[in-house]
Amino acid sequence: MPKQNWKEWWEERLGLESIFSFLRHKEVPRHKHTLWYYTGSAILVFFVIQVLTGFLLLLYYKPTLDEAHQSIQRLISEVPYGWLIRSIHHWSATMMIAFVFIHLMSIWLLKSYRKPRELTWMSGVFLLFITLGFGFTGYLLPWDELSLAATKVGTDIPRAIPLVGPWISELLRGGADVTGETLTRFFGLHVSILPMLIIFLLGFHLYLVQKQGMSVPFQGELKKEKLPYHSFWPNFVLRESIFWLILFGILITISVFFPRGLGNPADLLAPTPPGIKPEWYFLFIFQTLKLFPATILGISGETFAILFILAGVILFFFLPVIDNRPTGRKGQIITWAGVTLIIYALVMSIWSLL
Repeated sequence: MPKQNWKEWWEERLGLESIFSFLRHKEVPRHKHTLWYYTGSAILVFFVIQVLTGFLLLLYYKPTLDEAHQSIQRLISEVPYGWLIRSIHHWSATMMIAFVFIHLMSIWLLKSYRKPRELTWMSGVFLLFITLGFGFTGYLLPWDELSLAATKVGTDIPRAIPLVGPWISELLRGGADVTGETLTRFFGLHVSILPMLIIFLLGFHLYLVQKQGMSVPFQGELKKEKLPYHSFWPNFVLRESIFWLILFGILITISVFFPRGLGNPADLLAPTPPGIKPEWYFLFIFQTLKLFPATILGISGETFAILFILAGVILFFFLPVIDNRPTGRKGQIITWAGVTLIIYALVMSIWSLL
């Protein structure tokens, strides 16, 4: 059969030419903020690395109370390059979470969530929550002293939420305390539930990005500037790939010179050691909780703090709806609120570390 007929056979069934045609004709605006476009694709790169390394780790990991820690120990000491795969998985997760924060904050400051991209922002916020869920559930899986203690602290925080708090805490733990049941639940969430959610939301988010197109800088839109464009394929993809290679080089370097360690096996009967802190992406919230007094207006300070943070999360989610007049005074206040939030998170995180 002639070669051309094979192309026609595949095209008739898959219709790939329409996708390639779309990519060839897609254009990306060029301006001084174009670099921020790369942060979105960087998240995808780290997600793919997470999937690939996570699959390799699954070949050796055993999610049981007796073997979880031992399987990780064997992985990093006996399996060829097992320590490197685990280290890449850890650091790529850290960099992925960092870029999700950077991506969302750049969208906030550039007001790229403005009409008609409200749903794009909201789906991105959901992706942030799921990404943090990956970090939180994956942290327990090595089943060492530090991960057990941090999970006890983390799963105890929801108890401060009125009415549903104790139920949420017990649902996460699988009981009144962190046990092997918690390990099983976190493993199921980490490798099954959360991956399904993120693939669905990621597909929806990418669909919205393609449908609405790349946003242009807010100030440029106000001045009705005519921006130059370059083609998505191959020009923009080539520039992105250079950025990806730089990030991959950084990832490999960090993974080699700062490999992820493993503490002593977790002891369910041991008390929580003092000075336990969560991962860096929860530090500013952790430090914020410490700022509230024991009681406020007759309400537990911890409960008040949790409700305050939940209110902030809700406002963050509905930001495009709140900032419905970005050209007015309210829009300027919201922009400076974003800058203030970045500074606050950095100060609180550094304070917590010190």
